[in-house]
Amino acid sequence: MGKKSLFAFTLVCVFGFIIGNGIYGLYNANALSYLSNDSVACNNCHVMNEVYHDWTKSSHQGVECIECHLPHSFTRKWLAKAYTGLDHAYHFTFDKHLPTNFTANADTKAWVKENCMRCHGNYAHNAINPTKGGKESKNPVNNSLDCISCHHNVGHLRDF
Repeated sequence: MGKKSLFAFTLVCVFGFIIGNGIYGLYNANALSYLSNDSVACNNCHVMNEVYHDWTKSSHQGVECIECHLPHSFTRKWLAKAYTGLDHAYHFTFDKHLPTNFTANADTKAWVKENCMRCHGNYAHNAINPTKGGKESKNPVNNSLDCISCHHNVGHLRDF
């Protein structure tokens, strides 16, 4: 076997190993399930066991996770799924100290607030809008009430 043949064989083996491990990793992580809207996909990872279990006992148990936790426009939803999926994959792969469960980041909190108002805005705006004000208001926008101010454990029976 010549040097070129050995190099080509080694290259094929290395790429085969990388691609094979990638495919196995995607299979093992049940990656295709994340393309669905099914809440079971959110429980593929052990760090979501408690959160998922709490959701099954909550008043929102009939509402799929993505209804609350992701934006609803087509583009924003898939960008958010890609971003959060890659972020979770990064932490599972490289983070030595995984939390018991993930907590909501600023984006997720904003999406949840947006979706609370999308579903419940027809009557919730009476409680929310009066609390929002300008510079002269006693309650500036950053300190205004939102749905989670009072309903912090609706979806998961624990603080948001």
